[in-house]
Amino acid sequence: MGHPLLTRVLDAAETVILGKRRQLQMALCCLLARGHLLIEDVPGVGKTLFAHVLARVLGLNLQRIQFTSDLLPADILGYSIPDLTGKSFQFRPGPVFSQMILADEINRATPKAQSALLEAMEERQVTVDGETRPLPQPFFVIATQNASTSVGAFRLPESQLDRFLMRMTMGYPDAGAERTLLTGADRRMLLQQMDSPLDAATLHAVMAQVPGIHVADPLMDYVQAILAHTRQPQRFVTGLSPRAGLALLAAAKAHALLQGRQGVTPEDVQAVLLPVTSHRLVPLSGDNTNPGTALLTAVAVP
Repeated sequence: MGHPLLTRVLDAAETVILGKRRQLQMALCCLLARGHLLIEDVPGVGKTLFAHVLARVLGLNLQRIQFTSDLLPADILGYSIPDLTGKSFQFRPGPVFSQMILADEINRATPKAQSALLEAMEERQVTVDGETRPLPQPFFVIATQNASTSVGAFRLPESQLDRFLMRMTMGYPDAGAERTLLTGADRRMLLQQMDSPLDAATLHAVMAQVPGIHVADPLMDYVQAILAHTRQPQRFVTGLSPRAGLALLAAAKAHALLQGRQGVTPEDVQAVLLPVTSHRLVPLSGDNTNPGTALLTAVAVP
C-alpha cells in the first residue's frame, strides 16, 4: 500500500522526473533517515532538476551552491562584516542556512571548501567566528559529483564520503520515458506548476516516526551479519564501521515507513543496502564485483 502522504509525494515528483521512482524512493528514505545524498553520474541526466523537484514536492526551501575551484568556506557558511558604527560585526549567513542544499559538482571544489560542509552535515550546525549557529530543520544535502576521472575534479576524502548516508546514480531513462522527455513539455515549466503535497512541519512529523519503526532480533542479527561479513580478511580493504551499521538500520526503517509498515523486513534492508554501502566499501584489487551486490548474495536472509 505504502505511506499515504509519501506516496502522494512520489506520485507528484514522477510527473516531472520520469521513470525514476526507485531513485526518488531512495532519496526520500535518505531524507527520512536524516541523512544526506550523493548523486554521481554523467552530466545531463537530470541531477539538478531531481533536487529542485524534491524540494518543491516536500515544501522545503532550496539553496544551490555551485562548487568551483575558487570557492571559499565563507561562500558556503557565511561571514561577518562591520556594522555601520564599526564597533561590532554583523553575521551574514551563507547559503548553507537552508532546509535543503544542492551542492552541485561538489568534487570541483578544493578539499578545504568541501570540508566546510562537514560540521553542517554531521552536527546540523556551523561555527563561524567562534559562535555556533543551528541550521534549519529539516536539513538535507544533495550533492552531485562528476566522475573522478573528469578534468578538474578533486576526489572526495573518505571522511567526507562517510557523511553521505547514500550514494546513487540517476542512469539513462528508458525508451518510453525518453520519448516523453523529447516530445513533452519543458521539465522546468512543469516544475513551476507543481503542487507541494507536504510542508516542512508535516514532513518533520513524518520523520519523527522513523525511529519508532520496530526492528526484531532476527533482523538485527541479519544487519550484524552483513557488517561482520565485510570485516572478514580478503573481502574488502576496510569493513563497514558501526556508523555504517547505524546508517543501514536507519535507512531500512525509513524504507519500511515508506512502504507503510511499522516493522523492518529483510526486504527493507536489501532495498537500501547498495546505496548505503557502495561508497563505504572498497573491494580488494582485481575484484570488479559491486560491493553491495556481493553482500546481497553472501549473507543468508533470516
